[in-house]
Amino acid sequence: MQSETLIPPAAGARAEKRKRIAVAFGPRLFLLIVIGLVWLAAAFHDPRFYYAMAAWDVLAIVAWWVDLATLPSPEKLSLTRRWADAASLSVPGTITLLLENSSGITIHARLVDNVPPSLRSEAPELELKCSGRGEAEVSYQIVPRQRGDIELGAIYIRYQGSMRIAERWAIAHTEQKICVYPNLEEARQHSVFLIRSRQIEMEKRHSRIRGAGREFESLREYRDGDELRDVCWTASARRGKLVTRVYQIERSQTIWLLLDAGRLMRARIAGLSKLDLAVNAALSLSEVALGSGDRVGLLAYGRGIQKRMLPHRGSAHLRQLIQQLAHIRSEGLEGDHLQAVSALLSTQKRRSFVVWLTDFPETAMTPEVIDAASEAALRHLVLFVVIGQPDLAKLAAGEPDSVLNMYRTTAAQETLHRRELLLAKLRQRGALAVEVNSAAASVTLVNSYLNVKQRNLI
Repeated sequence: MQSETLIPPAAGARAEKRKRIAVAFGPRLFLLIVIGLVWLAAAFHDPRFYYAMAAWDVLAIVAWWVDLATLPSPEKLSLTRRWADAASLSVPGTITLLLENSSGITIHARLVDNVPPSLRSEAPELELKCSGRGEAEVSYQIVPRQRGDIELGAIYIRYQGSMRIAERWAIAHTEQKICVYPNLEEARQHSVFLIRSRQIEMEKRHSRIRGAGREFESLREYRDGDELRDVCWTASARRGKLVTRVYQIERSQTIWLLLDAGRLMRARIAGLSKLDLAVNAALSLSEVALGSGDRVGLLAYGRGIQKRMLPHRGSAHLRQLIQQLAHIRSEGLEGDHLQAVSALLSTQKRRSFVVWLTDFPETAMTPEVIDAASEAALRHLVLFVVIGQPDLAKLAAGEPDSVLNMYRTTAAQETLHRRELLLAKLRQRGALAVEVNSAAASVTLVNSYLNVKQRNLI
C-alpha cells in the first residue's frame, strides 16, 4: 500500500493582521517598568525622584513604540503546515510548521496551531527563532482518535523583535480538511509478515498442486485414476486418445467484507470502538487479499446500507477501499442484518468468501444476525467474526471473593457460554465462526483467510 499518496497536502498562507487586538507588550517592557520602581525608594527622601521615575516610564513606552515600528508587518510572514505521514487511527504522526520571514529583521515567534481534540488533546504552543530573509520550522506530535474527515483551523502567531519589548499578533488562514484513515501501520505490518511467510509458501504450492482446484491449467494424456468429468472430449477426438484437463487452485476469488455499524459496535475497548477494530482488521485482510490477486468488495450497514463497493482488484481499488473504510460511522440503533444479507445476495450471485464482522446482543432469543448469516451461508462461505469483550472474559475467569462478585462471575460465564452456543449453531449451518479479542482481530482474520485459500474451501 502506497501510504505516501494518502498524505494530506501542505496548507500555507501569508499572515494577516488580527481584526481585534493586534499588538501587545513584550516581557522586557515589564522588566523595564519594574526596574523603574527603583526610583520609588529614592522618592521617599526626595520627591524630585518621582519625575525621574516618570521619565523612565516614558522612555520605556517610547522604546516600546520604536520596537513595535521596527517589527515586520504580518504580510512579511508566511506559515505552512506540512504532514510527514498519512493521518492514521491511533498511529502517532508528525506535523511540521514552517515559518518564512521575508523581512530583514530577526523575530522570535510563538505559534499556536488550531487542531481539533480528536488529533491532540491540547493545541500545541511552539516557539522558534527566524532570521531575516530566512525560514525556520518546528514540529509536534498528534495521535488521531477518530476516523473520517477532520477540519484543522488557522495558525496563530505572536512575534517579537530582538529587543523583546513589543509584540505583534497575526493569523495565517491555513484551514484544511484531512481524512484520518484506519490503522495503516497495522495493515502494513500484516502485509510484510504474513504475506512473506504463509502466502509466499502457499503460492509455491499453487504451482505444484494440480487437480485441487477448478481453474483450468493445461491438458495431458489420460491416466488411470483420472475422473471422467475431467476428460476433454473435443481434444480426445482430435488426438484419437483420451485427454484430461488439469486444474489448479483458483488464484483469483471474490472476497466480501460485511461490516456491522450498528449500536453494538460502539462499545469501546482500549480507547477504540469495536467498529474501529473491525475496520482495522478489514483493511489488513483487504491488503493481503488484493496482494494475492483476489477481488475484494465492501458492504457496510447500519439501519440502512452505508457503503457498498463492488469487488475489484488493484492498488487503485485498495485506495478507494481505504477511503470508504475511513468514513464508516457507527449508528445509535442496531443494524438491519436481514437487509444487509439481502443486498449481498442480490449483488453477488456466484459463490464467494464473505467475512462478516459484527457482534450480537445478549438476548434469550436467537439474534437476527445469526439467522441472516445462516441465510448467507446457503450460497457463500461465511466467516462470522465476533469481536469479544476482554473484561467479560477476565471476569468469567476470575475467582469471586464475595457474594456480589460470585453473581457477576456466574453471569459472565453464562454470557460467554451462550455466545459459544450461538457460534456453534452457525458452524452447524456451514459457516465458519470465531470470536476474537481486540489485540488479535487482524491476525485472526488474515490467518483464517489464508487457511481458506490453502484448503480451497471457496
